[in-house]
Amino acid sequence: MAAFAATNLDGLLLAAALFADPRYRGRDVTLGTFLGIAALYAASVAASLVSLVIPAGYIALLGLVPLALGVKQLLERSEAVDAPPAGGRTGLLGVAAINVAMGGDNVGVYTPLFAAASAPAIALYGAVFACLTAAMCLAARRLVRHPAWGAPIRRHGRRVMPFVLIALGAWILAGF
Repeated sequence: MAAFAATNLDGLLLAAALFADPRYRGRDVTLGTFLGIAALYAASVAASLVSLVIPAGYIALLGLVPLALGVKQLLERSEAVDAPPAGGRTGLLGVAAINVAMGGDNVGVYTPLFAAASAPAIALYGAVFACLTAAMCLAARRLVRHPAWGAPIRRHGRRVMPFVLIALGAWILAGF
């Protein structure tokens, strides 16, 4: 639980921002978050099984995903301020990609953790991570619907989201 919490606090804030943005369906945010965390879990298991060392430079390149999404959202906003993007809504694969992109720390923490664990323990980690992902999505959704905090998040979330994604992408590219 500590490993998940340490690597996914940013995920809670990201999920809240995504839930507040009308371009993202709640179902897509939830399923995309699960898919992204499952991909990080699978990559960590694979890396631990074959004792791979993933160079930080390659992980940092994942920052291009949120950076590109943020720039795209800014460009779309400049074309039509209140209209949804031309393709409709952003789907669960976009949400999953954002989660994977910001998950370099997850792989970095989970890989050595799994390398030292037995197969049943690794499976237990997966089950715990799935339960905590559900709790994280529920907490983010409730934060957006909170009587005092929800209105400002919903009101400003769509305008702030491109900048959050660009900052996140730059932060990942910088190797933090």
